[in-house]
Amino acid sequence: MAGTEQQAAAPPEDGAMPLAGHSFIVPKKEIHMVPDMAKWKRSQAYAEYIGFILTLNEAVKGKKLTSEYKVSEAVEAVLSLLNTLDRWIDETPPMDRPSRFGNKAFRTWYSKLEQEAENLVSVVIPPALSAAVPEVALYLKESVGNSTRIDYGTGHEAAFAAFLCCLCKVGVLKVDDQLAIVFQIFNRYLEVMRKLQKTYRMEPAGSQGVWGLDDFQFLPFIWGSAQLIDHPTLEPRHFVDEKVVNENHKDYIFLECIRFITEMKTGPFAEHSNQLWNISAVPAWSKVNQGLIRMYKAECLEKFPVIQHFKFGSLLPIQPTHLVPEEQRRRSEHLTTSLQ
Repeated sequence: MAGTEQQAAAPPEDGAMPLAGHSFIVPKKEIHMVPDMAKWKRSQAYAEYIGFILTLNEAVKGKKLTSEYKVSEAVEAVLSLLNTLDRWIDETPPMDRPSRFGNKAFRTWYSKLEQEAENLVSVVIPPALSAAVPEVALYLKESVGNSTRIDYGTGHEAAFAAFLCCLCKVGVLKVDDQLAIVFQIFNRYLEVMRKLQKTYRMEPAGSQGVWGLDDFQFLPFIWGSAQLIDHPTLEPRHFVDEKVVNENHKDYIFLECIRFITEMKTGPFAEHSNQLWNISAVPAWSKVNQGLIRMYKAECLEKFPVIQHFKFGSLLPIQPTHLVPEEQRRRSEHLTTSLQ
């Protein structure tokens, strides 16, 4: 039940928050009207969330998907969870009866996740932290789309990033897992979401059409552009070249996103993906990366239709951060400095 508090007595580990006697709560909505957005911008949740995104952005700079990195037991456990979601799609085929908006079999698939989410998360989170399971599991349930509208968008993607952020905050995922979080976990999540979108013909949630970056995702473009910073041969202008994409998509998330778009859409790229076409004219990947971060804040994190659905608990609280902007910036980068 929302608001129910559960206590944990676990020592802080590897930069995670102190959890001795911590009271977990099932996250709930706090942004009900447009003026509430000011609370979100000042909140600890916003500072933690954007800090998490930027930390991972730094971690993947200049690195390929095929780079060598550690894959811990915790990472393997989250991958196993995602594999289960993938298997459930195979076990829940789309209905033959056509419907105008999405395939209603998604609701059957989603109800299974709703029932099993806490069981799935309890395998990832150790028994000593079992009190955290209901709080963390809610973000997993929020991350796969809306079962009523059968749609999916950047708000659901943000819920998955929040899920991963919470796993870091309780010490399940650690600093050493940063590359695996993006290259293994998030990449696998993208594969499962694409399979959901194709299988159940999910609608884009709040799509801006050709004026949006992408119908469904945003974060892989940020982290994917970071991967390509200072690449010796690949420039932004190359990602509209089908040959370049086909030869390099297994190394770079950005190019895999482009490949998926061209697979799903017909017609000239400049027409169906105008924003991306414009980005291809930017001279350097570092500029693309910086621009996408600004765009993400403006078009996703500062938009009421997206953030009204975000849920706040004890790990990502609505309470205002007490840090001045400079301290907030330093704190959001504390994991980054540990990599240098």
